[in-house]
Amino acid sequence: MVTVLVLMTIGILLGRFLGRIPDLLKVVEKLISYAIFLLLFLLGISVGVNKTIIDNLDKIGIKAVSITFGAVAGSVLVLWVLYKMLFSTDTKEGQDEK
Repeated sequence: MVTVLVLMTIGILLGRFLGRIPDLLKVVEKLISYAIFLLLFLLGISVGVNKTIIDNLDKIGIKAVSITFGAVAGSVLVLWVLYKMLFSTDTKEGQDEK
């Protein structure tokens, strides 16, 4: 855990000093994309090798889809309520008081 924090701190400090170079930022963005692709590929390999996951993929898939739809529906519901509370305009505000 300490290694992760040290590496993150070093990255933040380097980013503060080297972040002013636009060409470097483009290279870093591409490297990040390639690193994410590599991590996803390696995750796929580790899932494919794991016999327990492969044997229970139908059960895991159904649970994953259920959790995903629940999370999306809950997020949309909460955001809709917040939008109504914070950004809805009252129709009586624009009328003159009698």
